Amino acid sequence: MVRLKFLARYAELVGQEDLELAVPVPTTVAEVVRRVRASVPGAGALPEQPLTAVNLRHVRSDAQVRDGDEVAFLPPLAGG
Repeated sequence: MVRLKFLARYAELVGQEDLELAVPVPTTVAEVVRRVRASVPGAGALPEQPLTAVNLRHVRSDAQVRDGDEVAFLPPLAGG
């Protein structure tokens, strides 16, 4: 089981900030994203390769995810 955290616009799309998802572990961030987009209502609107963090560390899509990890979906930031 992994914990998911959706921030800002992504939380609006899925209608919640936190969620738990059963995935076979170990797995990769890319596989977690695929499963989220396919199974969480509203998550199909997420990018195929969103910015992500595992346990508060920015990671690439090939990063490993293990049981109990937190995967955060980080929308792009804009500013000036």
